[in-house]
Amino acid sequence: MVVVTTRDVMERFHLQVVSGGEGLGRYIATSDLSRPGLEMAGYFMHYPADRVQLLGKTEVSFFDMLDASVKKERMLKLCSPDTPAIIIARGMHVPEALIEASNETQVPVLTTTMTTTRFSSKLTNYLESRLAPTTAVHGVLVDVYGIGVLIVGKSGVGKSETALELVKKGHRLVADDSVEIRQEAEDFLVGSAPPLLEHLLEIRGIGIIDIMTLFGASAVRPYKRITLVVELEIWDDEKVYDRLGLEEEKLKIIDTELTKLTIPVRPGRNVSVLLEVAAMNYRLKRLGINAAEEFSRRLDDVINANEREDY
Repeated sequence: MVVVTTRDVMERFHLQVVSGGEGLGRYIATSDLSRPGLEMAGYFMHYPADRVQLLGKTEVSFFDMLDASVKKERMLKLCSPDTPAIIIARGMHVPEALIEASNETQVPVLTTTMTTTRFSSKLTNYLESRLAPTTAVHGVLVDVYGIGVLIVGKSGVGKSETALELVKKGHRLVADDSVEIRQEAEDFLVGSAPPLLEHLLEIRGIGIIDIMTLFGASAVRPYKRITLVVELEIWDDEKVYDRLGLEEEKLKIIDTELTKLTIPVRPGRNVSVLLEVAAMNYRLKRLGINAAEEFSRRLDDVINANEREDY
C-alpha cells in the first residue's frame, strides 16, 4: 500500500516548517484539499479534517478580522487529530493563534511562496498520482507509434522476444515481466516498470539485457498510458479466431476497460509486425476509420444490389 506523509509533501514542494514539526509523519489519505473558509467563520459541522488544509489570502485576511477571543478556539478546532497539515500559500504571515494551536496539537503548519491556485493544482496532481489505485500485471509494456501496448500471455509464448524486435524497429520499452499499473484518473491507466527491473529485458537463452545500454536512451521510457492489450497465445487449430475484427473484446484492469486483441502465435508469423499494425489500426479506429465496418458496409451494398437485380 502506497503511503504519503506530510514530510513527503514538504520535501517534494520545498515547504518551510513554521510549527508542529513533530507531526511531519502524519499520513495523507486523500488527494482532496480543503479551503477552510467556513471553518474560519465558526462552522465545523462538516469539517473535512482528514484533508490537507490550504489557507490563501482570503482565509488569512478574514481570520485577521476576528476577535482575539475566538481566534485560538477556531485554530484549535482546525488542528484536529486527523488533520495531516495546514499550509499557508503566497508566503503570507502565519497567525500567532495558529502557531500556538499547532504546537499544542502537533499538527504541522507549513508555508509556500506559490500562489494558492497554482499550489492547489500541483499538490492535487501529486497526491492523485501517489495515491492512485495500483496493481501489477505479468506482461510487457511497449510504446508502439505512441500507443501503449500491454502484451500479455503465458510464460514462454514470446512476449519479451516480440518486445526486443519492436525496440530494434525504433519503438520503446517501458517494462518487461512485471508492469506496475496506476489508475490516475477515470479510464486512465499508466504503466511503469518496478525500479528493480527498469530498462531490463529477459531473453531466454541469452539472459538479462539492458535495453538502454544496448540501444540508447531513445529505446526506453519510464512510463506510458496503456490503451491497448494484446494477448499472445499458441495457435490452436480447434479454436476459431476473429478474422474480420467486428467484435471488440474488453479486458478490465482496476476500474478501466481496455480494448483487447488475441493474436495466435505459430512459426512463420511475424508477431512484431502484427503488433505494429494492431497499434496503427487502433489509432485509425479512434479517428473514426474502421476497416472492418467499412468492409461490412460494402458487403451489405453488394448483397442488396444482387437482390435488386434478382427482382
